[in-house]
Amino acid sequence: MASLTVENYIKAIYQISLDHDGSAATGQIAQTLEVSPGTVTSMLKTLQASQLVTYAPYEGVSLTPSGTALALRVVRRHRLIELFLVRTLDLTWDEVHEEAEHMEHAVSDLLVDRIDAYLGSPEFDPHGDPIPRADGSIQQASARSLVDCAEGDTFQLARVLDQSPEFLRFLASSGLPLGAKGKVLANRAEAGVVTVQTGTEPTTLGHDAAAKILVR
Repeated sequence: MASLTVENYIKAIYQISLDHDGSAATGQIAQTLEVSPGTVTSMLKTLQASQLVTYAPYEGVSLTPSGTALALRVVRRHRLIELFLVRTLDLTWDEVHEEAEHMEHAVSDLLVDRIDAYLGSPEFDPHGDPIPRADGSIQQASARSLVDCAEGDTFQLARVLDQSPEFLRFLASSGLPLGAKGKVLANRAEAGVVTVQTGTEPTTLGHDAAAKILVR
C-alpha cells in the first residue's frame, strides 16, 4: 500500500495535470503541497523509481498508467468520503474537504466500495466533482463556466472549482448551492461582473468568482 506522502504527491500531480496538458511542473507541485522545490525534486525521483511517474528535470512530470490508477483510487476515496459525511453526518459542503483529506489515507478500498454501494454508486461529490468508479472510469458531465453565460440564460449550478471554505460559504449564503437553478440577469464584461438570480434577490459576482462556477 502506498504511503500517505506518495498518495498526496500522486494526487497533486493528477489534479495539476488535468489543467496543464497532462503534466505538472515542480513549482506547481511545491506550491500545492506547501513544500520546497528541492523536496519535490527528490520525491519525484523516488516516484519515478517506483514507476509511478515519468520525470525529466526542467520538463515537468507526468503520471504513468500505474500512477494514474493510484491517483484515481485516492480521488475516489476522497470524494466518496466527502459525500458520505454530507449525507450521513450532515456536514456542510465547506466542512468536508479537510476531514476527507485525513480520512482518505486511512480507509481500505473494501470500505470505500461499501460506502459507494451504501450511497447508491453516486457520480458526483458535494462540490460537483466526478467520482471515479472502481474501474477507474469517470463520468464527465458537460458544463460551462458561469462567466461564459449570456444575459437571459437559465442555468443549474453543476460544479464549484474553488472549494475553499470561505468561497463555499459565500455561495451558500448567496443562494448558490450545488443544484441551484437560476437566470443570468446581466453579464457586463466592461465591469467584470455577472448578476444572477436564483431566489428573490439578485447576486452579483466578479468574473474571477463566476469563472470558478460551472453550470448546465
